[in-house]
Amino acid sequence: MKQAAEHRLAELCSQFRLPTIGAELHQRLDRAGYLDALATVIEVFEMEAEDRRQRRVQRLLTSSKLPAGKTFELFEQTRLPSALRKQIDQLATGDFLANATNVLCFGLPGTGKSHVAAAIGHSLVQRGHSVLFTPTFELVQHLLAAKRDLELPRSLRKLDNFELIVLDDIGYVKQSAEEIEVLFTLLAERYERRSLLITSNLVFNEWDQIFKNPMTTAAAIDRLVHHSVILEFSVQSYRTDTAKKRQTKSRS
Repeated sequence: MKQAAEHRLAELCSQFRLPTIGAELHQRLDRAGYLDALATVIEVFEMEAEDRRQRRVQRLLTSSKLPAGKTFELFEQTRLPSALRKQIDQLATGDFLANATNVLCFGLPGTGKSHVAAAIGHSLVQRGHSVLFTPTFELVQHLLAAKRDLELPRSLRKLDNFELIVLDDIGYVKQSAEEIEVLFTLLAERYERRSLLITSNLVFNEWDQIFKNPMTTAAAIDRLVHHSVILEFSVQSYRTDTAKKRQTKSRS
């Protein structure tokens, strides 16, 4: 018990970057006959650790731009096949970030891709990871403006601070040559370094609608798939399902 308390105190002091306190406090309390106070000291330190964690989570949440209502608590996961739910639960731990693995979500509109992507983001933020959620077209326009202002490298460096970028609805890029170029640049910059989570209504063999050039399309897909987890939302649209239930209820 004594060793466990001493070890925990050392961990907390290391976390707070207080090496002198970590090295001296336990010994000083012991020599002064106040070792019984160690439990109270650790309790206060634990409160400080939790307070810091909550403040960090709030900062990460603010910068993430994650939609507030898109969490697992507000998603009807029973609509999804059990195998897909297991994949999602594993991704929510954040282990995939260590290997810069990408997550690719495919399915028709209304099947829950964006909600699940945001919910994974919320889960990762709660675990202390940095996330950015953005519609793909919006980020592309931001990068395009940065390129025109000769600030593209700087913008890409800022984006590199996010362990995960969620690109929602990649199929809605306007597809001009310049837009395709900055989107491909982003994918190439993050390859094997940082993770992307992408939602798309278009399967891979339709991505020539996004990148136009067959070689660019193949290169983009190759980079994304090399280290990836693919989630297939082969379920009925939530909105269609809700409408059918409402119609059935009104008839009964």
